[in-house]
Amino acid sequence: MSMFQDKKYINSCKSVLYLFCVVALNMSCNNAVKENEEVSYTKVIAETYNDVERIEPINWWVGFKSQDLQLLVKNPNISQSQPEINYPGVSIIAVHKANSPNYLFIDLKIDKQAKAGKFNIIFKFENGEEKRQTYTLKSRVKASDDYVGFNSSDAIYLITPDRFSNGNPLNDIDTKLLEKTIDRSDDYARHGGDIKGITNHLDYIEDLGFTAIWPCPMLTNNMSSSSYHGYAITDFYEIDPRFGSLDDYLELSEKARKKGIKLIGDQVANHCGSEHWWMKDLPFSDWVNQQKAFENHEQLKISNHRRTSNQDPYASTKDKQGMSEGWFVPSMPDLNQKNPFMAKYIIQNSIWWIETAGLGGIRQDTYPYPDKEFMSDWAGAIMNEYPNFSIVGEEWSYNPLIIGYWQKGANNRDGYDSNLKSPMDFAMQRQIVNALNEEESWDKGLIKMYEGLANDFYYPSPKDILIFADNHDMSRISTQVNEDVNKVKMALGYIFTMPRIPQLYYGTEILMNDSAKPGDHGLIRSDFPGGWEGDAINAYTTEGLTGAQIEMQQFVKKLVNYRKHSNAIHEGTTIHYVPEDGIYALFRILEDEVVVVILNKTSRSNLSTSRFHEIGLKGKNIKNIINEEMSIWGDNVTISPNSITLFSTKLNN
Repeated sequence: MSMFQDKKYINSCKSVLYLFCVVALNMSCNNAVKENEEVSYTKVIAETYNDVERIEPINWWVGFKSQDLQLLVKNPNISQSQPEINYPGVSIIAVHKANSPNYLFIDLKIDKQAKAGKFNIIFKFENGEEKRQTYTLKSRVKASDDYVGFNSSDAIYLITPDRFSNGNPLNDIDTKLLEKTIDRSDDYARHGGDIKGITNHLDYIEDLGFTAIWPCPMLTNNMSSSSYHGYAITDFYEIDPRFGSLDDYLELSEKARKKGIKLIGDQVANHCGSEHWWMKDLPFSDWVNQQKAFENHEQLKISNHRRTSNQDPYASTKDKQGMSEGWFVPSMPDLNQKNPFMAKYIIQNSIWWIETAGLGGIRQDTYPYPDKEFMSDWAGAIMNEYPNFSIVGEEWSYNPLIIGYWQKGANNRDGYDSNLKSPMDFAMQRQIVNALNEEESWDKGLIKMYEGLANDFYYPSPKDILIFADNHDMSRISTQVNEDVNKVKMALGYIFTMPRIPQLYYGTEILMNDSAKPGDHGLIRSDFPGGWEGDAINAYTTEGLTGAQIEMQQFVKKLVNYRKHSNAIHEGTTIHYVPEDGIYALFRILEDEVVVVILNKTSRSNLSTSRFHEIGLKGKNIKNIINEEMSIWGDNVTISPNSITLFSTKLNN
């Protein structure tokens, strides 16, 4: 064989060997893809690059209904570059420069045929310089329709994470952050509660009967003080390291899900913290409201908090602007959702957390404060992608007309539809407290509760409204009713049986109160006893609790666990009777299950049933839901004096 023939033969062998390697590599990649959809050929052969300072969302997914994705890219002078992507199914539709040269906003289209994998975004500059950023598209864990939110069958346990339990003392302090201390003697300092603390006590929450948890925001709040509450977010894609890591958050979500407990994400579309990373280099001249005043260190206007301007047909433009463009507080810059890039950023961030953590719902803070047209678009985008999802919005109003305005399906004169499933029922909460505290008369006392519920005629879907006795922003219910234990029972018993989605604030079950300084937020959010090593009292085990606290804890456990399996409470019809002589009765009915709720503000222990003949209970066996005593519904029934009595015809629950 000649030298030429030898070379030809060798080259032929090389070609065959090359083809064999390519086939083998492809087979290997295909197998990897089958085992893990996030792995792709590009991941095998490409080096990972992180040349840019920041890109958000930090990853995305294939398989969404919407094929649009907008990337925020932050890096010095990145606007002088032209980005390129070479990945099947992903194309650049438009590139937008901001006012700051350090930002680019890139509109992508992700085709339905696009596969999960990694690709490089190449930023080419005119001087020949290149920067590369590797970006990941993931496979979705489940389809959009499989994301199921909370509903009237759920009961929600609200937690202030910093005050619930310190599961990992090693993350109490992060020296890279501005607030570098913890001090449990200071109600406005950090106390060390964290994600692990919640995860460690899921058994406690499950045992109480709750099917959803709502922790206050756990994203980074890198503020110099009072960062514990979580509502001054300085990074919308990062778990605060003092609460733990993203992995800790995902573990909480997964372990909760296995116990039948949904995780609700508390989100803030209205504002951020003043130490947010973009406040030092704002991308556009209108990224936040009153931006010019902020940049010139001028006096900022705080919101007038006149939320009725959203509905008021006579409201002036100035008052509307004072509401939506004023800052919530000086330390919380007001985000301008009228800027289309900000609007897209907020919507995508919400979807990112739903998909990343498998959320079972969102609670949106200060719902009426942002631009209301944006809020409709925000909720609409989420519900379009996840049709079985749930969002609850905070509208702190005592006017049912205003609360109803924000619920999806409301027949609003201005044509506005919020796309919001669940507003919060501050109006009913106040009526319950007034009803319990007032002396009985024609227009005071329990009639307030009756008339409050009668306002349900206005709501598109009363059973989807969130009701509560207290929360993290108001005095504990025990304080509100002057530490009368029986009144606390009446409030909770009513809330957990009426046609609503009920929420309980951690510690209410053990009569936590702020009576020493009513309304003080730091005291309202006190540490849950037993959440810290060395606590003399441990409410998780009942060690050190008073008899009244243990009794209330057991009352809540009986009540919530009964509710968990009661279709009459979840979906039943409601009949209630005008209060007479200090007694108010409500019935929840579905097929053969009847739940009877009797609130008694008198010392009487016997009640004639003649008024309730239409319910059809006479001669039927009934069970007291709390003490499980059996009896027969006759001409009279025995009720608890100055308290609440709960009966059910469902005897084996």
